[in-house]
Amino acid sequence: MNAPYDGDRGQGAGGAASPGGPPVPPGAGRDGSVPPDPYLQHAYDDDPYRAQDLTAQDPVDEALYDRAAHPPPPPGTYQEPAPLYQQPPPAPHAPDPRIWAQTPPPEPAGPSRHLPYGDRPATTQFVGVDDLVTRASDDRQEPDAFAHLFRDQEGSGKPPVPPQPEPAPAPAPAKGGGKVSGLLKSSAVMAAGTLVSRLTGFVRSLVITAALGAAMLGDSFIIAYTLPTMIYILTVGGGLNSVFVPQLVRAMKDDKDGGEAFANRLLTLVMVALAAIVAIAVFAAPALIHMLSPTIANDVAANSVAVTFARYCLPTIFFMGVHVVMGQILNARGKFGAMMWTPVLNNIVMIITFGLFIWVYGTSAESQMGVDTIPPEGVRLLGMGTLLGLVVQSLAMIPYLRETGFRFRPRFDWKGQGLGKTIKLAKWTVLFVLANQAGVLVVTQLSTAAGAASGQDGTGFLAYSNAQLIWGMPQAIITVSVMAALLPRISRAAHDNDPGAVRDDISQGLRNSAVAIVPVAFTFLALGLPMCTLLYASSGTEAARSMGFILMAFALGLIPYSVQYVVLRGFYAYEDTRTPFYNTVIVAAVNAAASALCYVVLPARWAVVGMAFSYGLAYAVGVGVAWRRLRNRLGGDLDGAHIVRTYARLCMAALPAALVGGAVGFGILELVGTGALGSLAALICGGLLLLGIFFVAAKKMRIEEVNGLVGMVRGRLGR
Repeated sequence: MNAPYDGDRGQGAGGAASPGGPPVPPGAGRDGSVPPDPYLQHAYDDDPYRAQDLTAQDPVDEALYDRAAHPPPPPGTYQEPAPLYQQPPPAPHAPDPRIWAQTPPPEPAGPSRHLPYGDRPATTQFVGVDDLVTRASDDRQEPDAFAHLFRDQEGSGKPPVPPQPEPAPAPAPAKGGGKVSGLLKSSAVMAAGTLVSRLTGFVRSLVITAALGAAMLGDSFIIAYTLPTMIYILTVGGGLNSVFVPQLVRAMKDDKDGGEAFANRLLTLVMVALAAIVAIAVFAAPALIHMLSPTIANDVAANSVAVTFARYCLPTIFFMGVHVVMGQILNARGKFGAMMWTPVLNNIVMIITFGLFIWVYGTSAESQMGVDTIPPEGVRLLGMGTLLGLVVQSLAMIPYLRETGFRFRPRFDWKGQGLGKTIKLAKWTVLFVLANQAGVLVVTQLSTAAGAASGQDGTGFLAYSNAQLIWGMPQAIITVSVMAALLPRISRAAHDNDPGAVRDDISQGLRNSAVAIVPVAFTFLALGLPMCTLLYASSGTEAARSMGFILMAFALGLIPYSVQYVVLRGFYAYEDTRTPFYNTVIVAAVNAAASALCYVVLPARWAVVGMAFSYGLAYAVGVGVAWRRLRNRLGGDLDGAHIVRTYARLCMAALPAALVGGAVGFGILELVGTGALGSLAALICGGLLLLGIFFVAAKKMRIEEVNGLVGMVRGRLGR
């Protein structure tokens, strides 16, 4: 048997020159002939059949084989052949009908039935019908057909190198759930923080009412405590809450330093402005108290107590503004929880302060303390505790900022840095807040006057504020949390001129918040009375009942109030603060006019109840105006049919539930009484019945938002 021609083996058998023989030209054989074509050398070296079948080898050729030129592989480097490729297990799921042909699974490394010569699977590409269709026109560079010949020549005379194992592919990063899951996660963090904050704030309200009562002394403190918030909102608060978030988002996207310089300038400017505002407000405290409530200002004892409380509370304007600016910086950086959680510290400090007051002087029912009998030490204790709460709340934001890498450095180079545009935008927001606070001012004056005229506890401004605090908790926990997470995203969509994304986010915010807002509004309408008689029993039965009627009057206004809040965020995303101003002028005018009408027409005992109903009526009018303007801004489409259908079906499911639950609650109150035990039984039985009927009706009506909420809760519970 003749062995195949091999250039190297020919040289090893007798082609090489003998020592001492005549010189051979470089590259020539012994007889001077030209060596064979290098492209044909080793053409049969890698024949797997001859290498594996010993009977196919020529014994003469094997004896003449030059092992010096071709040494055998070192021991231990021989690799066992890989097992042939087996059929892959069947897929656990049916083929996707949207794909024409499934891509075949990759081949394993080493020889196999389909790749007998050990082609590398990593370099072998498998395509399906979809790839053939979509990549038919791609220009791909074909590989060199003779590349393997050069590789053979480079490897001649060297021991074979065992193939290195392929590195394991890096694990794929865990995929997020997309924008919806990110929104739900951010909303859940903020909702939890806001829930705890509102609950502790509610406990704070209970302790304040228990310590000071629901008469003139309680009204005096609440007016002094409300005054810093009103001044802050009237000056810089409105702009900070709505205008500066889009500006911070744009600075983070456009500035090279990620917006840190802009945030430092903004924080420095706000601190300087707030310090000046605090100095002026403390000096003008008597005039401010007279502006808020002439009824209290005309009473010498009440005015003295209110002015003293105000001068302790007014410095909180500075710390309130610093806290909000830090929170907006964190929101723009995607950290939403700190701004919702730090107010809990303020509430805890105030609860401890008023708890100490009760421990020293007793509750209002025990001490019968009024504006002319409260000691100066008690006023000082309450004032310093109120100020300390806001200081702690502001300082608690610093660790969160440091965690994000933000370092505050005062910067006074405000000119030419874009703050002028921000202040110009904030101008309309300040006017917006001014119009809103004008309505609040009218209600404050009328409610304190009505409470003094009625001569009955629970009919003044403190009762109005307590009922409004309960009424506003769902709005702050649900709607505000959802929109706080949505507002940066809406701002980016508006900046990218994508009205469709803005519309979808606003629609999502409205429908997701309505799932809880609508049933809660009907719950307040049905069970507002036992709710307040249970919570404010320490202030007296009549005062608690009056607050319950006020809460029932507020109830249904929660729906337009929530819708208005969401819709106005669409204008702020486009940096349009003029339209919200005009809209708020309408709301404030309707609220003030309707409240004045209630004060004139209704008896003093029911005047504040009418004012509570007027508040919701004003927002219902404002929603109609804002909706039409935003729809025109987004090209005539605001997903109105979908949103209205969702709200209508939710109301249809909540109405029979409220009727049944309210009837059961009032029946229990009539049987057991309005004490703590009767109120608790009425609230539990009526509330459970109301919620059960609502969810059954909503499921029967196939309201997709409710079904999605139930599915999410079941998933969290593992069912």
